[in-house]
Amino acid sequence: MAHSLSSKKRIRQNARRRAVNRARRSALRTKLRKSNEALARGTPADAERVIRETCQTLDREASRRTLHRNAAARRKSRLAKRLNAMKQKAAG
Repeated sequence: MAHSLSSKKRIRQNARRRAVNRARRSALRTKLRKSNEALARGTPADAERVIRETCQTLDREASRRTLHRNAAARRKSRLAKRLNAMKQKAAG
């Protein structure tokens, strides 16, 4: 158990930040799930719109350090790769 005032404050801050980070991570996972569903079932135009929103969310969370910037870049790259494959399949 924490005794000093500063350690008690640190515990309060950590709890607050943990709650915020969990909510942000959950929202990000939801966006990623919607992107995957759009890629699996939707049209290329619909998937592109959803993926654009997801990429914005990934960038935002990377800038807030909820997610590492390389992890965000990797996920964006994989989404773009699947979207381009979907567009090629629809076109050809």
